[in-house]
Amino acid sequence: MIFRRFSWILLAWFSCGLLAEIGRCAAPPIAASVQGKSEIAPGPFQPTEESLKQYKYPDWFRDAKLGIWAVWGPEAVPMQGDWYARRLYEPNDPAYKFHVANYGHPSKFGFKDIIPLWKAEKWDPDRLMGLYQKAGAKYFCMIAEHHDNFDCWNSTHQRWNSVNMGPKRDIAGEWQKAARNHGLRFGMTEHLAASWWFYAAAKGSDKTGPLAGTPYDGADPKFADLYWTDNLKSKGYYDPTALDSVKQTWFDRIKDMIDRYHPDLLYSDSPLPYPDEFGRRLLAHYYNDSAKQHDGRVEAVYNCKQDSGGKWVQDLERGVMDRISPYPWQTDTCVGGWYYDVNLANAHGYKSTETVIQMLCDIVSKNGNLLLNFPPRPDGTLDDDELKILAGMAAWMPINGEAIFGTRPWKIFGEGARKLQGGMFNEGNLRYTAKDIRFTTKGETLYAIALGWPESGKIQVRSLAEAAGKVTGVTLLGFSGDLKWSQTADGLIVTLPKEKPCEHAFAMKIIGEKLEPAPLPSSETAVQPDSDGKILLTASEADIHGNTPQYERSGEKDQIGFWANPNDFVAWNLKAAKAGGYEVAITYSCQPGAEGSRFSVELGDQKLTGTSKPTQSWATYRTESLGKITLATPGVYTLAVKPSAENWRVIGLKSVTLAPVTP
Repeated sequence: MIFRRFSWILLAWFSCGLLAEIGRCAAPPIAASVQGKSEIAPGPFQPTEESLKQYKYPDWFRDAKLGIWAVWGPEAVPMQGDWYARRLYEPNDPAYKFHVANYGHPSKFGFKDIIPLWKAEKWDPDRLMGLYQKAGAKYFCMIAEHHDNFDCWNSTHQRWNSVNMGPKRDIAGEWQKAARNHGLRFGMTEHLAASWWFYAAAKGSDKTGPLAGTPYDGADPKFADLYWTDNLKSKGYYDPTALDSVKQTWFDRIKDMIDRYHPDLLYSDSPLPYPDEFGRRLLAHYYNDSAKQHDGRVEAVYNCKQDSGGKWVQDLERGVMDRISPYPWQTDTCVGGWYYDVNLANAHGYKSTETVIQMLCDIVSKNGNLLLNFPPRPDGTLDDDELKILAGMAAWMPINGEAIFGTRPWKIFGEGARKLQGGMFNEGNLRYTAKDIRFTTKGETLYAIALGWPESGKIQVRSLAEAAGKVTGVTLLGFSGDLKWSQTADGLIVTLPKEKPCEHAFAMKIIGEKLEPAPLPSSETAVQPDSDGKILLTASEADIHGNTPQYERSGEKDQIGFWANPNDFVAWNLKAAKAGGYEVAITYSCQPGAEGSRFSVELGDQKLTGTSKPTQSWATYRTESLGKITLATPGVYTLAVKPSAENWRVIGLKSVTLAPVTP
């Protein structure tokens, strides 16, 4: 969980846990055992590549599918979001301006002074764990130390920890006890390998203004054990060539954490820190410690941002894969920002419950797990919007959980109208509709999960056409009545009941004989017509060409907005069932005062134009007919909506409809 959109090359490493109670005691050495190598636990693993290849993924993780994470520590105190402990030392950052206005100049009041303000006065880990368990979580992770170098646990290697300062509580120990009480596996995340770079900014000073040249508090040698001493030699955020003293500090502190809490999951916010003997020794120790705790079975899951070929679990930050991985993997993301951000909360800017559940179904279909962060406020509570998301998940899970937990992927992960390039930080491009189907299996049972409720009342699963083999039974989870369905050459056609059994995503339980995915036509990515031949092109299904248009769905909004550049456009592939004339209509929003944008709808050499008129708000829509186009033959076409370069402001584009014209 790297806090900010750093590139994959920069994405990685360190975070830590040093903290302070201002400077009441002399700074101890950076590491307690820099001299010599620490012993690793005896067991089946040695710190070699060959030995680590014998690792086997534990079933508990493969079955769990959903974990909940609490990114929480002293950086939550200002409620200004991610990376506050660095950003307060960067004069061009809004966090610096906030800090000066609310706490004072960082030469006098720095992050060391934020730490005592973290009190966790309303924190009830047992109550929170109960909410997480009801929402479907099978494991829980807490942040052990972030890049701010503060240990949220009873560390023996430094004074900057939550038992000695701030809440003066063993945060890790209390989280662990609550997780175990509710039957959840317990995980810890470490971000130490970047903290020596992270605090380089704390040793700077203002370049202009009345305090220009006055060093920030990070330059004070009394606090070198918080702000580090060697960080100015770092080559950047990700530096596998770090000094051996830094690597040894990382090893000793994380080993101490393992030895105290024996976490079921250990996450490093980086590739393996470090890709040498230090990293291999830590990994071998962790696996051997797990074998010791579980009568010889290795139940441990190590998680980092690197493919391993089976030696650990790869993590994707804020992203999903575009295929089924042969190895279990994990997405880590959050409902909003990583640390609590009051500005985002006040704007109700979190992911919706629907998005969370759709992402979960997508990830599980590809052999992955979802680790989802709900950032607590500094006092340890969640806000109302976070509680609503958890409640929505808790309502969905009892109905559909059997299609998620304990499942394995099918031969294909699913089908849908859009293709996605897999990787980190791609979640902003995720758009799911009722035409997106995701598959999971449990024994001989196949589940097909529709990521939306179709307006037509029918779901077509093209991968289960007659060529897939014989389907013998179809039920809809949460619906006890008889379900009408038929298997045709074009797919499995399921007629849904009038009332939804739940919200957000809908799982069908399918029984069949030796089912194999039916081959899909080359027009798989085209938007399909309904039974009357009408073609509905929605914002969520559009391919965006350019950087400014963004799909947004919140409240009443369901549109492509933020469309500032007239050189950007959106397009769809569509399939026409028959030739002839089609009436084209566009549905959009336009807040009063923003009207007058000219645009065109283009298909081949045919072009229709329109000019936006005001609606009541950006969440209020009007539909206008633009005219008629003619399709010479049935088949696949591309339709685009393009702004006029001469007269463009912005619109909120909801959909384009092509309705066959009766001769």
